[in-house]
Amino acid sequence: MLRSVEDKDLPSMRRWRNHPRVRAASFATHEIAEDEHAQWWEATRADARKRVLIYEHEGNPAGVVTFFGLSSESASWGFYLDLEGLEQSGELLRAWIGLERAAIDHAFGTLGLTTLRGEVLACNEAVRRLHRRFGFLEVGAYLRDVDGESRDVVAIRLVKERS
Repeated sequence: MLRSVEDKDLPSMRRWRNHPRVRAASFATHEIAEDEHAQWWEATRADARKRVLIYEHEGNPAGVVTFFGLSSESASWGFYLDLEGLEQSGELLRAWIGLERAAIDHAFGTLGLTTLRGEVLACNEAVRRLHRRFGFLEVGAYLRDVDGESRDVVAIRLVKERS
């Protein structure tokens, strides 16, 4: 299930995002300070082309899904999970699959999109495999600056099946 972010979610979102493995798989790898996170949230809430949602797994907040560059037909997306909590409970894989399914359903259902795009570090084979499992196609590859280092990135795309 995806739901709107509440102010009480912000500390958890920041803690999950600052997990070392989440940072290592992100396009900004530095640890995010509380004031930086607050500034990001204020700007994000005011941006009509962005949606940030909490993913709940088994009734508990467990991840964040972001849609950005929203238009009437398409958007890009990204996500991260509460790795520490989900690993402790043994629910990481189920939550990861559930989040991907919920994000796609939200994009093509609630948001009414026809195309969902994303980017993943080429070295992140686990995420690439999951995206392929859900029908995403790898449509391009390029170099991107990640905190001063040139990294290989794969562009992905999923197009809604016609009914």
